[in-house]
Amino acid sequence: MNSLTVRVARWSARHPWRAIVGWLVFVALCLGAGSVVGINSAKTADYRVGEAGRAETLAAEARLERRSAEQVLISSRSGGALDQGTARAAAEDLTDRMRRLPEVAGVADPLLSGDRRTLMVEVTLKGEERDAKDKVDALLAQTAAVQKSHPGLLLEETGSPSVSKGVDRQRSDDLALSEAITLPVTLLTLLVVFGSVTMAGVPLLLALSSIAAAVGLSMVVSHVSPDAGVGTNVILMIGLAVGVDYTLFHLKREREERARSGGRLSSEALVELAAATSGRAVVVSGLAVVASTATLYLASDVIFSSLATGTIVVVLVAVASSLTALPALLVTLGRRAERRASRRAERGKPVRRVRGQGGGRMWDALLRPAARHPLATLCVSVVALLALVLPLAGLKITEMSRDTHSREIPAMQVYDRLNEAFPEQRVTHQVVVRADASRSAEVTAALREVARRAEADPLFTGASWIRTSADDRTGTLELKVPYLGNSEEAYDSLDRLRDDFLPATVGRISGAEYGVSGDVARYADYPAHQNGKLPLVLGALLLVTFAMTVYAFRSVVLGLLGVALNLLSAAAALGLLVLVFQGTWAEGLLGFESTGSIGSRVPLFLFVILFGLSMDYQVFVVSRIREAALAGVPTRQAVLDGIRSSASVVTSAAVVMTTVFASFVFLHIIEMKQIGFVLAAAVLIDAFVVRVMVLPAAMLLLGESTWWPSRAVRRALAAPEKTPSSRPAVDVR
Repeated sequence: MNSLTVRVARWSARHPWRAIVGWLVFVALCLGAGSVVGINSAKTADYRVGEAGRAETLAAEARLERRSAEQVLISSRSGGALDQGTARAAAEDLTDRMRRLPEVAGVADPLLSGDRRTLMVEVTLKGEERDAKDKVDALLAQTAAVQKSHPGLLLEETGSPSVSKGVDRQRSDDLALSEAITLPVTLLTLLVVFGSVTMAGVPLLLALSSIAAAVGLSMVVSHVSPDAGVGTNVILMIGLAVGVDYTLFHLKREREERARSGGRLSSEALVELAAATSGRAVVVSGLAVVASTATLYLASDVIFSSLATGTIVVVLVAVASSLTALPALLVTLGRRAERRASRRAERGKPVRRVRGQGGGRMWDALLRPAARHPLATLCVSVVALLALVLPLAGLKITEMSRDTHSREIPAMQVYDRLNEAFPEQRVTHQVVVRADASRSAEVTAALREVARRAEADPLFTGASWIRTSADDRTGTLELKVPYLGNSEEAYDSLDRLRDDFLPATVGRISGAEYGVSGDVARYADYPAHQNGKLPLVLGALLLVTFAMTVYAFRSVVLGLLGVALNLLSAAAALGLLVLVFQGTWAEGLLGFESTGSIGSRVPLFLFVILFGLSMDYQVFVVSRIREAALAGVPTRQAVLDGIRSSASVVTSAAVVMTTVFASFVFLHIIEMKQIGFVLAAAVLIDAFVVRVMVLPAAMLLLGESTWWPSRAVRRALAAPEKTPSSRPAVDVR
């Protein structure tokens, strides 16, 4: 009762209004600090990995990098033949307007499509590639102005900047929809659990305030670890899930102790008891999520670092709220309930009993197989989970490219028309070569040879452009490919360049550095980079999970068991993801078009986040079992009673988490759909199969060896049965 967790809760309980005001001030300061310093968004250089990244760096250092561009299509509004004179007049007007914009680096000559129905004007933007979407509004305004001046024509604009802007707008709308679904369902779930609007509102309000504080803090932290644009997404998703769960664990324990005490303990004492039990579990599980998520930094990828930063910040804030603001709120509400009960007693009315935390008939039925036939239950459950793992054998990981974005984005609809009208413009490879300035002529000759070979290859269009830097040290060659960026032919053309053309040409120049960049090269190199980091991240993740479990329960056996169960749970969820998203049978059901693959970031993110979130249930359930074992209850009875007594809160937490994650399935972005689906599936598998079937069966079979080498549990089990009066005021039924 003298741990830091209890001391913090005790202070908050004794000074409730100071704690509540202090928490609100903290949230306001976080938001204020974030607003003042702003967000530090990742730059183009932060995304560079693999050969494509090295080539882009070489080109950027020589000021030969490819710049972001917008394409404006001019066609007949009626869909018929294009009036060449009118179209070229519109193109000249557009060109003049665009060249006057400070955001524009240059405008290319108009290009007529092969069917002579579409005229294209390409506009190149200045500055960072990642900043281009913030400049596109000025270009769209000029396109709209020309459209107004030429009503008989149809002017449409697309390009990476406008597509990115459309994706951001769609993501924002999707998140609003997700919140509209999640918040009411979460509130309804909590109403069922507590039977009180006030008590149901506490977890939700604390979770939302934690999210607000985390958003502000993440903006400050972004100046150390740049934000890749996904930080807010993960804060909303993880913050609501763990924020409600941590509050729920603590709050349910306080109500349980209140029901057991029958009014003999004050609100302050009840809060301290909850802090000593569930409060400790919240801290341990929060630290486990933080430690697990931190392994994402080992991936050396700005997106994973951004995901890790957002998760860590919101989890730490959620833990802090459960230890400070929550005890203060519980005491305030408890005192009000005590006054109400006192007034009812004075009037001779019966005092309403506080609902405790029983298991219920449903959980008795669910636990019966593990209790009566642990070996059979373990074998059947593991075999069923392994069956879900089988589809992993066909796992195909790809980088989700621009071609996979939703066609509800207007710029993507124009993008499709651009690809149809100008197939030769679909993909561009950039070959970059750096050598000593004295070898400039050799580099140029080698690049011309590459272009000659590409001209004779059907994978390329034959069009090429060679540029040389001002210091003659760097040369670039751009080659066009008439296939979509996510097609096999596009990847084959990249392999042809890297494996055949370049080694036989520029590869023979002594001391030359070279590489191929471009969208296809990025799509190929990112998964390869990630796969190279995968063993390191997973190894660290397993080690962290084992260490945190051993720390929490002082048991090596439980540490090994926790790692095995987490692996099984994560693998089963990932297998289910492959089964659903790599095929086409669920497209209509979940509203997506299958790419035949899984997003490259999904598997690693799943393993890391799930290992952390699984500790919520592991710590809470096993803590209850260990409490009973430390009180001298035999291991078998401790396992069954511990799981039964925690059943209600685990169910509620799982429903809340599943609702939060499942709401992301309604998003348009395919990778976010996959993440939402797999996390929701993983939570259900973990809560209702692993923790109800596999864990109790395994612990019953292991018996007292479960606690090895914990001396405290062994001493408690070997001691004579304690009298009820000498037992701690926790649930040891």
